[in-house]
Order: sequence, then C-alpha cells, then structure tokens
Amino acid sequence: MPALKYSRQRESIKRFLMSRYDHPTADTIYLHVREEFPNISLGTVYRNLSLLTELGEIIKITTDGPDRFDGHVEPHSHFLCRKCHSLLDVHLDDESAIDRQAQKNFPGVIDGHSVLYYGICSDCAK
Repeated sequence: MPALKYSRQRESIKRFLMSRYDHPTADTIYLHVREEFPNISLGTVYRNLSLLTELGEIIKITTDGPDRFDGHVEPHSHFLCRKCHSLLDVHLDDESAIDRQAQKNFPGVIDGHSVLYYGICSDCAK
C-alpha cells in the first residue's frame, strides 16, 4: 500500500475522537469538524472514519442505531443503555481472559474480541 497522504481534516477527526469518551456518531463528528473546515462534506467525514477504522486508529461500534466511533483503541468493552442510548466504556481487570476462555472452546485461533453489553445505565436506573 502506498504511503498515506497527510490530511488536516483526517487529523482533526482523530483529534476530536481522542478528546471524547461519549462515542459520537458520524453526524456529531461532522458538525464539530465543520467548525474548523466549513467546506468539508459529510461524505469526506464518512470516508475518513472508514479509513481510520481500517487502519486501526479508531474503533467503529455498531449498535441498533447509528454507528458510533471511539478514538481510544486500547482493549476495552462497551455498554449501551437501552433507555438513553448512551455508550460507555467498560474496563475489565483482564480483558484477555475472555479470549482465553473462548479459545478453550474454539478450534481456531482467537486473537481478540469485541464486546457490547446492554442494559440500563446508572443515571437512568435512578
């Protein structure tokens, strides 16, 4: 693959995602990046999100609503509130334990996982 050309717009998208923990949608990202680049198109944002996901620089989280994006790529799981639809990080003491447990029951090679928990967040449970 040829070297990837630097893009200020792509860097702005990545920087925005690294500053957030609420896992914004493409539309939210677009509205923010448009403040810095008024002529950017939604299509450009989607293409850059797809490329950043493919490169492993961000995570795309598919939910029952619009896809959400995470700039924090260290191993962790997510929780989706069925009431307010907030998407929160879940950090386990040993994320690799899930892989080891699955490997015991699977003849192939497991090298990672993606977990999305569902329920009601603490704010909605009050």
